[in-house]
Amino acid sequence: MSPEQHQPDADASIDLSALDNDILAIELDQLRATIVALREESLRERAELDNQRKRLARDVEMARKFANERLLSELLPVLDSLDAGLAAAGDQSGPLRDGLDLTYKQLLKVAGDNGLQVIDPAGEPFNPERHQAISQVPAGAAAPGSVVQVFQKGYLLNERLLRPALVVVAASD
Repeated sequence: MSPEQHQPDADASIDLSALDNDILAIELDQLRATIVALREESLRERAELDNQRKRLARDVEMARKFANERLLSELLPVLDSLDAGLAAAGDQSGPLRDGLDLTYKQLLKVAGDNGLQVIDPAGEPFNPERHQAISQVPAGAAAPGSVVQVFQKGYLLNERLLRPALVVVAASD
């Protein structure tokens, strides 16, 4: 064999080596792209899990805050009755009135410890978000747009309206 015959084989091995390098470079680029895509997917999944955890914690907190809403709603007529009984007793003194007053205060304390707040807006400006006007009267000595009389107290449960106060409002002149 002459040296000229070996020359094409050397060129072929160089071409194969360059081809192998090109293939390896392409595969390396593909692997890098796959790694980047997997990292992005992993970050998205972590963010989604974090959002789910936050959403679940918020839902649990709301459920805890308002778990006793039904019970407290059903107690509102009892509070109304005690309030009406105290109003009917007026300034009379005696064990019956004192017992009624003590029971009312204890019930309000227990309800308050569970997030219930009384809305008794007499003399305050009318607030349509917390009050329900059932009539208007001439302003007289009251400021126009203020609550003149409260027929039924309203209640908030953890700053959310449970029942609006039923009120009479001073009319604007």
